[in-house]
Amino acid sequence: MAPIITFIGWHDSGKNSLAVQVVSHLKAFGYKVAVIKSSNEAGVIFDTPGTDTDRHRQAGADSILFVAPDQMVLQTKGSDLSLNTLVHRFFPDADIIIGEGFKGARRVSKIEVVHDKNQMLRNEVHGVIAVATDLDIAGDHVFRLDQAEELAYFIRKRFLLAGRRPENSASLLVNGKNIPMKPFVQEVLAGTIVGFIDSLKFADGATEIDLRIKLDRPSGTP
Repeated sequence: MAPIITFIGWHDSGKNSLAVQVVSHLKAFGYKVAVIKSSNEAGVIFDTPGTDTDRHRQAGADSILFVAPDQMVLQTKGSDLSLNTLVHRFFPDADIIIGEGFKGARRVSKIEVVHDKNQMLRNEVHGVIAVATDLDIAGDHVFRLDQAEELAYFIRKRFLLAGRRPENSASLLVNGKNIPMKPFVQEVLAGTIVGFIDSLKFADGATEIDLRIKLDRPSGTP
């Protein structure tokens, strides 16, 4: 799975502006970048009232996928899925994921955007690898708010130049949860499925396989 770096900070700290600039620089480097954003606000309207997608939403559709020549937008109900699971499900082809929010996400690197020394989140959350601020703060990996390009280089060096992701890999979701697997287990799982797929006459030259299994089990059945 692609590395995830999420920008955290208090409201109006500037994390959105900085994240947008960092995404622009990473794209300029030639990487596929996905963005995922969280919000604590309810009732935020994504699409314009009166449009076809809005009417479908008003009709009670659980999920709406809008496809146009220049964009594809998925609108669905909120869930309690973890950041890692959301990335696993929706952004399998990205080289890197830039997030906003998700300060409580486990095993996720975070860049804190600070505008008040008395409200630094790094004392409350785990995984802060850098700080962006215009305050006089000492420490390793401290960037100014106008150093988006330098921050993008830092992310690139730390997460994207250390080595390419393995070409042959397998990932697993069970009941919507990402299940971590050791490389050997990934190889065994991928090899078993590829061996079956290769036996199908119409599946020559498969390079990527998506498999979804739904089990009809009574509730509570192991």
